[in-house]
Amino acid sequence: MGIMVFGLYSCNSINSTVPKDSRQIASQTDSQAQKIIKMGSSSSTLTVSTLLAKAYEAQNKAIKIEFVSNSQSEGAIAALKNNLIDIASTSKQLKPEEDNGQIQYRELAKDLLIVATHNSVKGVSNLSTQQLKAIYKGEITNWQELSGNNAKIVVLDRPEDESAKKLLRKYYLGNDKTTTKAVILNKEGELIETLQNTPNSIGAFSLAYSLINQLPVNRLSLNKVAPTQENLINGKYPMLRQIGIISSKKPSAQTQGFIDFIYSETGKKLLQKNGFAPAQ
Repeated sequence: MGIMVFGLYSCNSINSTVPKDSRQIASQTDSQAQKIIKMGSSSSTLTVSTLLAKAYEAQNKAIKIEFVSNSQSEGAIAALKNNLIDIASTSKQLKPEEDNGQIQYRELAKDLLIVATHNSVKGVSNLSTQQLKAIYKGEITNWQELSGNNAKIVVLDRPEDESAKKLLRKYYLGNDKTTTKAVILNKEGELIETLQNTPNSIGAFSLAYSLINQLPVNRLSLNKVAPTQENLINGKYPMLRQIGIISSKKPSAQTQGFIDFIYSETGKKLLQKNGFAPAQ
């Protein structure tokens, strides 16, 4: 009697704890088996990071790539040095004071920076350096002055320490002060969203982001040079930024696997397909 009762109790206990759906068991097992790679990214390199992460996860179901930070390159580098993330993508190289001897930088790709307008702007497809300067200085304030529609120009800008603004200054704007009426947006994603929602606006951001997301914006030629991947590769369009990957010199096995994928032929073809120029 005692043995029979014990046996019945054991069966009932087991049955009550086993999920009825075997798929639930498989899901729990898969979740437990997944290995996490933590990644940090500056706002200007989030597009390429997400592109590569999704492609790698699709090929490696046991890997999950989590994005921990999305701010500036300096923040991603600091997070890596403090072991908060495993890998970082940045739009700047390591400064000597940032290099603790335990991390390393590798160039990943070149990303062309476009100047674009909201699709409400008609009749303007090219700007000279002087015209672009005048817009950002607030000397040209209406699209009609550039053979466009009669509408006030809304200048969307980035902070002075951001890569996009530095490149604009280097190649077109020089050191002239930007109009105080410009709308300053801290992240590239914020600028892109604002430009799409603000008629008659103008701003600068990634060509690759524009292509990947098929943005309905007007990509302007500058000095009659179109912002295309071809002109990025042949050097005719000068305004581009370097994107790099920073990791530990001794990464974990799963992080090294992701890095190997990034620099593989598959990774390079993925970058090319989406508007980037992979590093040689």
